[in-house]
Amino acid sequence: MNLTISGHHLEITPALRTYVTSKLGKITRHFDQVVDIKVLLSIENQTEKEGRQKAECNLHVKGNDLFAESAHADLYAAVDDLVDKLDRQVVKYKDRIQAHHHEAPKRLM
Repeated sequence: MNLTISGHHLEITPALRTYVTSKLGKITRHFDQVVDIKVLLSIENQTEKEGRQKAECNLHVKGNDLFAESAHADLYAAVDDLVDKLDRQVVKYKDRIQAHHHEAPKRLM
């Protein structure tokens, strides 16, 4: 799994990098076929403080791409919300894949 964390108008500190990595570990526990994760953390130049910190993530899994974004006043809260959104998408994707593999009914003689 390739993990890329980049910042836009923001320097990625080691503490922020370890926080994002530990949070994204939750997703890889639920679904182990993750190929590539790209995280973009940015600070928007807005006058209001509410949705200024933004976190985006592109998640490439086997056969599909998942995307989520979150904005919050605190960057750590935005990352938490982002991981929750991605986790729901991954669980839904995993259930959809597993639903196509039905077992053949047993024949009674």
